[in-house]
Amino acid sequence: MPRQGILPHDLIHYVVEDAFGYTRGFLGMVASGSDIGFAMEQSHDANNSELADQAAHAEAIVESLQAQLWSGAFDAVQFDEGLRSACVVRGRPVPDIKGVDVGERLYMAVLALTATWQVVPSYGILELDMTQL
Repeated sequence: MPRQGILPHDLIHYVVEDAFGYTRGFLGMVASGSDIGFAMEQSHDANNSELADQAAHAEAIVESLQAQLWSGAFDAVQFDEGLRSACVVRGRPVPDIKGVDVGERLYMAVLALTATWQVVPSYGILELDMTQL
């Protein structure tokens, strides 16, 4: 995965899918045996009418968190708007995440994984527990 200044998109998926218990997000599909290419296609295809809400929601939450990382601070209003617009583009309802403190729980988890990721040497290995996905 690239060194791009923030946590790579697919590692943000790990935090999101783990936090929400998603099994049909990108990493959940890969963990259950789907080919990476198929999982990417399914989780990024806005025109796929059979796309599970879970995959769309995972992608929308990841994109919104990624935007927060690029801005350098968590802003709940911007996060919510990013989540809403990402779901609208995919033709999916906005997930009910009111029970999760995104700023405190998810954003901080992403920052913690970022710190772990930053010390992995080039061509090094970072192992994450995927048994929960």
